[in-house]
Amino acid sequence: MRDWGLGTRDWGALSVIGVHWQPALLRNNIARYLYVLVTRCIYKLLSPVPSPQSLVPFLLLFSPSLYAITFDTPPLLVPYVLTVPEITSQAAVLVDAETGNVLYAKNPHAEIPPASLTKLMTTHLILKEVNAGRASLDEIVPVRIESWAQRQPPRSSLMFLAPGQIVTLREIILGLSVSSGNDAAVAAALRVAPSVTDFSAMMTQEARRMGLAKTSFVEPSGISEYNMTTAAEFTIFCRQYLRMYPWSLAEFHSVREFAYPKAANVAEAFRDNPKTIVQANRNSLLRTFPGADGLKTGYIDEAGFNIALTAQRNNTRFIAVILGAPAGPGGDRIRDRDGERLLSWAFANFKTVRPIPIPLEPVRLWKGKEKRVELQLAEQSDINPLVFTAPLNRAGNIHYRAAVDEPLIAPLPARYPVGWLIIADESGELHRAPLFTAQSYQQGNIFRRIWDSVRLLFF
Repeated sequence: MRDWGLGTRDWGALSVIGVHWQPALLRNNIARYLYVLVTRCIYKLLSPVPSPQSLVPFLLLFSPSLYAITFDTPPLLVPYVLTVPEITSQAAVLVDAETGNVLYAKNPHAEIPPASLTKLMTTHLILKEVNAGRASLDEIVPVRIESWAQRQPPRSSLMFLAPGQIVTLREIILGLSVSSGNDAAVAAALRVAPSVTDFSAMMTQEARRMGLAKTSFVEPSGISEYNMTTAAEFTIFCRQYLRMYPWSLAEFHSVREFAYPKAANVAEAFRDNPKTIVQANRNSLLRTFPGADGLKTGYIDEAGFNIALTAQRNNTRFIAVILGAPAGPGGDRIRDRDGERLLSWAFANFKTVRPIPIPLEPVRLWKGKEKRVELQLAEQSDINPLVFTAPLNRAGNIHYRAAVDEPLIAPLPARYPVGWLIIADESGELHRAPLFTAQSYQQGNIFRRIWDSVRLLFF
């Protein structure tokens, strides 16, 4: 490998070998070729620059690659991850929302009922219909008998839907997000599917489509202990949700209170006294933790207190999913304290860095029709491969260097991995992004191949 900008530490394996072998091996061209071949092979084995295949995280959680999270912590972050505070809740995962780097995990794969976090999946399926043009936030939603507040199970949280009310889909989602209404969940389900059972099957199917193997649902509100998820999988879901609907934070999840029904929601005869009920958002961290703007809390006896929490400061956003805070008195305060501890620690130690892309210099191509290989970074929808999580005190001034597996010999397919773009600061390497061929490259004619074969003997 020829590494543009690598120092003596990176070439140490070759230097040591060269001191011992070089005088005897350079007596003739054949010996020189053997020397290069041997030293290059040894360097390949000892090189600190890994191949694209070797960097596949061995603990990658299965999910669509765009939103995967990995528990293989980057070495750069390890000293800081070791300082994480203790929490009481049964399970938790904390990630950088943009990069997916896991900064904290406790029992990430333990299966725990999500409780009212379920309503986020319900909301997701509704907003998916809106994005597809099959629904509108301003449309009127029929208040069917199954969705009446009085028909919900005992101890249900409610937005207080009632017969004869006129309610928009936007209000239904506010009833889900702020009031955590089980009646709102049923009304939302019946807007999309013919029955609650059918909608629940859609929820589980959507979880599988998202790559969530352990997440399943039997109803849309979260009151059932047979709904199931893990902290790791629900974190993946939250990342996808926020990428699909970033506007939902301001529109729904950060709204601190919701008043319903208002005069416009009831029949004309009752508009003088609609009996409006004002409910505060159950996510108290919206009011106490700077930067918090979502997402959802939940509780049932079988799960304890749960929260899907997100906050943003200085263009860095973290997501924390905390499951299973104690179900007894004060469990909600323990859950909130755990969330505040994790987010405070994250903001005190980490930041999201978004380097500006740079032009990539072409690289020499051997035995090909073309003389140069154009390079490109990975193309992953709206994910920028240069973005990374860094310690708060690093990445003030960054520079780039490319490490390319040379020689590049035709033929080469398009999007073939050929090396890395390495981002570093004055203290060392921060991040590396894989480099690929920008197009396919064909072999040149026989004269080009013979000539380059001879020249490669001395490369």
